[in-house]
Amino acid sequence: MTTQNLVLGQADPPRQARPRKKGRSTPYLLVIPACGILILALGYPLVWQFITSMQRFGLSQQFGQPPEFVWFDNYVTLFTDPYMWTVVARSLAFCLVTAAVTMAIGTLMALLMNAVHTAVRITLQISMLLAWAMPVVAAMTVWNWLIDWRRGVLNSVLTGIGLDFQNHNWLADPLSFFVVAMVIVVWMSVPFVAFSIYAGLTQVSTEVLEAAQLDGATLSQRLRFIIVPIIRPVLAIILLLQVIWDLRVFTQIRLLQDVGSIASETNLLGTYIYQLGVGSSDFAMASAVSIFVLVLTVALSWFYVRSMLKEDES
Repeated sequence: MTTQNLVLGQADPPRQARPRKKGRSTPYLLVIPACGILILALGYPLVWQFITSMQRFGLSQQFGQPPEFVWFDNYVTLFTDPYMWTVVARSLAFCLVTAAVTMAIGTLMALLMNAVHTAVRITLQISMLLAWAMPVVAAMTVWNWLIDWRRGVLNSVLTGIGLDFQNHNWLADPLSFFVVAMVIVVWMSVPFVAFSIYAGLTQVSTEVLEAAQLDGATLSQRLRFIIVPIIRPVLAIILLLQVIWDLRVFTQIRLLQDVGSIASETNLLGTYIYQLGVGSSDFAMASAVSIFVLVLTVALSWFYVRSMLKEDES
């Protein structure tokens, strides 16, 4: 009781309890299961690969012989190998060019879907959905049939119009090999990019576009100053995913190599890891390359993560 209340003989009014901020811990509780699954699914293989990359781990260790720790010797061998850097440069060039072409074609397809009549849009969406849903091995069988150097449709068509492509092997030369591989990877990736960007375009207000058109803005100006800034987060995350996927491309390259090309001249990082691990039974070096690919992927993703952090701070 306060002095004034003691004098007046009155009791202190009951203090009102501070309202508790409800739900502050709920997001963290909801995230815990996802983090636990992520740690179990990714943490264990990552730790195992990192430990293996510091050992001498070959075929004999697969049959029970204890591995020998060599610490960072595998990484020294890896980083002093000129062929490794050739594969890295080749993989970066392939993934950046392929991602850029995929983004360009996917953006054009999304703009086309946003502009055409409903029936045409549904036809385009079904066509791309079928390409997206086709299994990779089945798609590669069709592509191998198209580019086969003896009975391929592509050589037959080019020879039929008077060009000298009789028995031309598209996979023998590394440059034409990667052009074919890029066409296949882009063909399989465009549907995802087009659908994602089209979903972003549906969020652009038609009233804003009509107002800009009434003010005299051209199509390129509306695209540059209105549409692109609104869907920029969608474009950024799709470009990041596309670069990561194209950096780790494996199945298409491996199946094309099996048809008839020199693997040492067409290896990318994915097939190089496969060659070291399964082909040469050098699982330690394969693990070291895998750890390097992980670091490279994080480095390529850092710009996007940094921009996200800046947006959150602002």
